[in-house]
Amino acid sequence: MKKQYVNELAQGQRVDTVFILRSKEMRVSRNGEAYLVVDASDRTGGIPGVMFRPSSDAERLPVGGPAAIKGTITVYRGRKRISIDSMAPAADFERSDMVPTTRRDITELTGEFRALAATIHDRDVRRIVRAVFGQDGFFDRFCGAPGGQTYHHAYVGGLLEHTVAVGRLCDSLAQTYEHVNRDLLLGAALMHDIGKVDELTCNTVIEYTDEGRLLGHVILGERRLQSAVSRIRPAIGSSVVTALSHAMLSHHGELEWGAPKRPSTIEALLLHHADNMDAKAAGFLAYASGATLVDERWTDLDNLFRRPLYAPRSIEDESDNVVSKEDDEYRRIPA
Repeated sequence: MKKQYVNELAQGQRVDTVFILRSKEMRVSRNGEAYLVVDASDRTGGIPGVMFRPSSDAERLPVGGPAAIKGTITVYRGRKRISIDSMAPAADFERSDMVPTTRRDITELTGEFRALAATIHDRDVRRIVRAVFGQDGFFDRFCGAPGGQTYHHAYVGGLLEHTVAVGRLCDSLAQTYEHVNRDLLLGAALMHDIGKVDELTCNTVIEYTDEGRLLGHVILGERRLQSAVSRIRPAIGSSVVTALSHAMLSHHGELEWGAPKRPSTIEALLLHHADNMDAKAAGFLAYASGATLVDERWTDLDNLFRRPLYAPRSIEDESDNVVSKEDDEYRRIPA
């Protein structure tokens, strides 16, 4: 088991442990000296590293593979990095130390997903959802997939966790606003990111597949929807399929954010905002929790929001569960 993790590294600390190389690039300084820039990671996150006068062994290390790194944590332009002394191949490591995994119980999450799906009463929507997730072990792949590569839910089980959260938000929104087709919205919520199963792969690092880079999960997901519909007999009404397709294709909201279409139905609009809310909230909490672990009140600038984020300890931690005199007196008040 690793003794040093990315989220615990502090300035000035000596580093001697195994990381996964997420990226590697040779560069040349102004004085013509070559140096190696890497991005190292483990299950808790990633950290950049720099190695001046790298050895030929370090240069040959494969991206996506394990590397035994020795060095010191320094700060450059306000960001922590490893100033690497040596870097060599590593054979002895645990995959569980390297691949981040959801903190939620997968069995519990799958139960929540199935419970949400079971509340869809519209016959056509229900048949489509079953056809999508019931094909050739797809649901197992879905449950073990990451929800992203970097910014949010970037861990095994993250896709399921994100989908359940979006489904719950959409269920609530459908009860809040009038004229919302709740079954259509919930069905689209459960399927909106199914293309990520084909877009991302995760062995020791989360990477994009060729299809993911060329097409993206929005298009890949809509293709899976159409494939499932083509297998259903008797056929599904075209209006339902079109409404679901539109919600899935437009869930990124804007063309510049990767949406082939902008939301033009109330269901598509609500799905977009539910998806965006969960992604942003999860991303915020992930960055803030990293700062909290090392007793920092603020994160650095290197995050989804491109600004420092406030990350206080919880009230329970600060109070150490001490009951104040005022609270004690309150508890003595007779009913």
